[in-house]
Amino acid sequence: MEKPKTNTVEKGRQGEQIALDFLQSKGYKIIKQNFHFGRYGEIDLIGEKDNTLIFFEVKVQTTDAFGDPRYWITPSKQEKLRKAANGYLYINKIEDSNCRFDAIVIDLRTTPPQIEHIKNAF
Repeated sequence: MEKPKTNTVEKGRQGEQIALDFLQSKGYKIIKQNFHFGRYGEIDLIGEKDNTLIFFEVKVQTTDAFGDPRYWITPSKQEKLRKAANGYLYINKIEDSNCRFDAIVIDLRTTPPQIEHIKNAF
């Protein structure tokens, strides 16, 4: 009998909900969750605060096996996120807006989960 795989999608959704609740508690307005733009993938959360549009990448850590989650957002992943963000701006006809990319790192190995918000992550 095959051992069931850890449901990474479920853990990701759990992490996104924790991030969403955390950001709202800090005064961020969440505009969109899981924005998909073609083959470039998705942006986990899009929000705004202080006249700045923010694209959030959420990373959830459940084990030490893969190292520090901050390094999981590789240059290749950053490029895909930039293209997806440009797609969001194009689709929504947003031309003149302050934008940035933040990372939310959630450590589910602790109770309660530890949350780190990295502004201007890349």
